[in-house]
Amino acid sequence: MRKSTELIHTGERTTAGATPSLTTPIYASSTFIFESAAEVQAYQDGRSSGYLYSRYDNPTVVAVEAKLAAVDGAERSLLFSSGQAASTHALLTLLRQGDEVVCSAAIYGGTYHLIADWLPRFGIEGRFVSLDELARPASVIGPRTRVVWFESPINPTLRCVDVAAVAVACRQAGVVSVVDNTFACPLNQPVLSMGVDLSMQSATKYLNGHSDVTAGVLSGTRALLDPVAKARRLMGATLDPQPAYALGRGLKTLALRVARHNENALHVARALESHPSLVRVYYPGLESHPDHPIARRQMTGFGGMVTIDVRGGREAAFRTFDRLQVIKRAASLGGVESICSLPVLTSHTGLDDQALARAGVSAGMIRLSIGLEDPEDLVEDLRQALAN
Repeated sequence: MRKSTELIHTGERTTAGATPSLTTPIYASSTFIFESAAEVQAYQDGRSSGYLYSRYDNPTVVAVEAKLAAVDGAERSLLFSSGQAASTHALLTLLRQGDEVVCSAAIYGGTYHLIADWLPRFGIEGRFVSLDELARPASVIGPRTRVVWFESPINPTLRCVDVAAVAVACRQAGVVSVVDNTFACPLNQPVLSMGVDLSMQSATKYLNGHSDVTAGVLSGTRALLDPVAKARRLMGATLDPQPAYALGRGLKTLALRVARHNENALHVARALESHPSLVRVYYPGLESHPDHPIARRQMTGFGGMVTIDVRGGREAAFRTFDRLQVIKRAASLGGVESICSLPVLTSHTGLDDQALARAGVSAGMIRLSIGLEDPEDLVEDLRQALAN
């Protein structure tokens, strides 16, 4: 079955009595009824497919997890209350005191702070490596390394990492590879089929696609995710059934939306590539992008994110940002509406100048999440904002 069809139908077999439901019902119940002590015992022994308590599992959430596993090509997917919750659960489950996680220095700011500021409290060391170092993945893995975490394309520079090469090096060293695949999504970049162990995504973004849900997802093998599911029960970050339902509904149009995001972003990037007010346009689909050969090799579409670096630095970027009219000023990404953000004030706020430089983030950058509007309207809006 093709993935676009799986997204529409997978997980829709939840029943209401004896009649199958076309759409996934919302089970807005915190707890579930048992007929006898024997039924409770069967559940606790793992001999029942029923439900006990929605912090553990919920039928709506489980149905949407089945959809996500289908699109990711995974044995199992787990939903969380946010992408950051998914990242935290993965790292705290995979790592122990004395372990090391190797992470790309060019990474989402929330992930950077989690690894740099919080994990050391548990005796877990984070070591940040450059893209040049990550291009030789075997060389960055040390004796205490247990996890290699990276993004591709990277937020906000859209630099790309050779996913398969990192996966091979990690597999040979007995290290778990984890990719934040939020910017690409599995339709553009099926990272698990490239050998990666775990895929993490902020489902808030393209998977839901309508800027009305906050959620995160981990996809991979049952062997890796079963312990994470136990941690989720203990730490209480299971997604609520109402946003899970909205996410499942959003997934039905994922293939259509992603195709339009890809098309519009490429149009905008090409239209602005030679604009005199810009130092550079960052988009993996442009031949001028430093990692275009990697992107062509591992991506079927180049995504809906475009980053521009405005000539004149911070002040010029802020003026351009303030003058946009069609493209709205907001954090996040991946919705049907085009929005923009300033990485130094949002995704990478709190990083010092050295950390920003290592991440390749300049004060003149504006990150654009290209939506589903007419692309010429977006180009005209950017041109008027960049004028003078």
